Amino acid sequence: MLRELLNMAQGGGFTGGIFALLVTVFQVWMFIDALRRGEYVWAVFIFIGWIFSSVMYYLMVYRTAGPGNPLAGFELPGAADRRQIARLKAEIHHLDKAHFHLQLGDIYFSQGKLKDAEECYRAAYARDPKDQDTRAHLGNCLARQNKPQEALPLLQSVCAENPKHDYGYTLMALAEAQTAAGQTEQALATWRYTLGLYQYSRARVQFAELLMKTGGSKDEAASNLDEVMNGAAYTAAFQRKREAVWVRRAKALRPQIGR
Repeated sequence: MLRELLNMAQGGGFTGGIFALLVTVFQVWMFIDALRRGEYVWAVFIFIGWIFSSVMYYLMVYRTAGPGNPLAGFELPGAADRRQIARLKAEIHHLDKAHFHLQLGDIYFSQGKLKDAEECYRAAYARDPKDQDTRAHLGNCLARQNKPQEALPLLQSVCAENPKHDYGYTLMALAEAQTAAGQTEQALATWRYTLGLYQYSRARVQFAELLMKTGGSKDEAASNLDEVMNGAAYTAAFQRKREAVWVRRAKALRPQIGR
C-alpha cells in the first residue's frame, strides 16, 4: 500500500512523495485504530476506500471517543453498542458488579439476543436479587422466550412493589405472561389495571383480544380497538412507527366484532 502510493507520487517530486507518505500513515493509523476498537466494518471501508473512508472514520468514530464531543452519534449502525459491550465486559472482568451485568443484558435484549440477555440478567440477579430492574428485565426476557411460569414470580414481585415500574411496561409484561400461562382472569384484571394508569395501544389491543377469546364484553373490546385506530393519526411520528404493529392488529380484529 505504502509503496504503491509513493510510486504514484514520484511524478510530483519531493513534495508529492511527502504528501503520499502522510496520507498513507494516516490511513494505516485509522485502519489499526478501527481494528483495535472492533470496528471491523469501518476497517473494511478504510481498506478499500482509501483516504475518504479514513477521514470519515476520523470524524465519525475516532473523534467521538472523547466525552462531550458534538459529533457523537454520527456512526455506523451498531458501533455504539459494540463499544458499550466491550466496555461493560471490561468492567465486569475487573469489578463484577450487578449493574454492569444488567446493562449488558439490556443491550443484548434490545438486539434480540435473548439467550445472552438471560445469562446477563441471571448474573445480575445472583449478585443483587432485590433490584427491581433486574427482576423485571429478567422476567420480561423469560416471558419473551415462552417461559411464563419462570417469569411470573419475578414480574409479580416487582409490580406488587411498584405498579408503575418502567412506566407500566412491567405490568404489560406481567399480563402477557399471565395470558401465556393460562391465567385468563388474572390477565384481564392486570390489563384493566394497566389501562387505568396508561393508554398504551399494546395494552388496549391485547386486552380486547383476550376479551374476544373469553367471550367478554364485545362493546368493551370494540371501544379499545377503536381508540387505537382513531388515535393513530394524532400520535407523534416516532410513536406511530413504534405502535404500527398494534394498529394493524386492531384493524384485523375489529371486523370480527361486527359492531
